[in-house]
Amino acid sequence: MTALILAGGKGRRMGGRDKGLLPFGAGVLIGHVIDAVRPQVGGILISANRNREAYEQFGWPVLGDPLEDFQGPLAGFLAGLRALNSEWLLTLPCDGPVVVPDLALRMARACTPGVEIAVAHDGERLQPVYTLMHRGVLAGLSAAIADGERKIDRWFPRHHWVKVDFSDVPEQFANINTPQDYAAAGDSDVADGSV
Repeated sequence: MTALILAGGKGRRMGGRDKGLLPFGAGVLIGHVIDAVRPQVGGILISANRNREAYEQFGWPVLGDPLEDFQGPLAGFLAGLRALNSEWLLTLPCDGPVVVPDLALRMARACTPGVEIAVAHDGERLQPVYTLMHRGVLAGLSAAIADGERKIDRWFPRHHWVKVDFSDVPEQFANINTPQDYAAAGDSDVADGSV
């Protein structure tokens, strides 16, 4: 399994700042996410469309979107699947500072024979950027994007997919989208790495 950390957005609600590179804890936000997910996977890919050199400093491959104009997470998924050297790709965002230690295991357990995609669910709603997908979905994703699809939750039904219950750890899906979120995360236990 390889993790793909999604850091390819424009950060509109953060005033255009590159969220993955925001100071956080002893480093920056994406470094915190890398440290948390690294023990759970065999390798890491970073999806980033800006500040490539800064992201390359983490020592993992940095992938730009294969589509122009910041087309969203599906474009990042496509880049990750094209670069994948393992059977499975686990996606998570750079702006989610909480990564539970069994995220990958719980997602993998849901992938019984025939399942192509597992998607986290917080008990109230789907969390589509937290997805585990088999490399075999690449052709279907390429076709969906060629058809103009840009919504993750409209792509999932094209494949055999399942929801994974994370309702016991809703903090897993706390994210930093705005300056207010960022300030609140800095005041919480999240900033020092505890959950």
